[in-house]
Amino acid sequence: MLGKLCGWILYKMLGFTVEETIAKPNKYIIALAPHTSNWDFILGQLYACATAHHPHFLMKKEWFWGPLGPVMRSLGGIPVRRDKSTSMTDQIAEIARRRETFCLCITPEGTRKLQPDWKKGFYYIALKAEIPILLYGLDYKKKRIVCTKSVMPTGDIDRELPEIKRYFEQFTARHPKKFTTGL
Repeated sequence: MLGKLCGWILYKMLGFTVEETIAKPNKYIIALAPHTSNWDFILGQLYACATAHHPHFLMKKEWFWGPLGPVMRSLGGIPVRRDKSTSMTDQIAEIARRRETFCLCITPEGTRKLQPDWKKGFYYIALKAEIPILLYGLDYKKKRIVCTKSVMPTGDIDRELPEIKRYFEQFTARHPKKFTTGL
């Protein structure tokens, strides 16, 4: 019932379409970009609910205070402390290796602000866990959610990260002036 409601809101009310040509394996990372607005999270949650696809996601710990904490965790949220260095990529990769199924959505920009230097944790989690990265683009201009490319990391991040960034150049962010691939 909730899935149908979310689908109605996403597809009928907001007018978005979904274009997916990549099959979802049992374990994978979603790299989602551009990320320039809190609306990206709302669209992602509507899509997840409408498709019965419930990835976990990383979000700064400040979103997990008080009554929001249990709500964010129930939606799949994992709080991240950005003020200190941790071995989070190793920990998450180990969890992915142990589980039968695993899906984690990460916004490589790491922020809604203009950020030419993308975070690389999504890449290293996938590399260490030996799972693919599915590239999901949000296109506000054409009202699309698109996944037509995946990358299996080899460890050659200097070659593969620009390839990933180039994929996202085709999408129009909600706030285009806040998005760059830095290429």
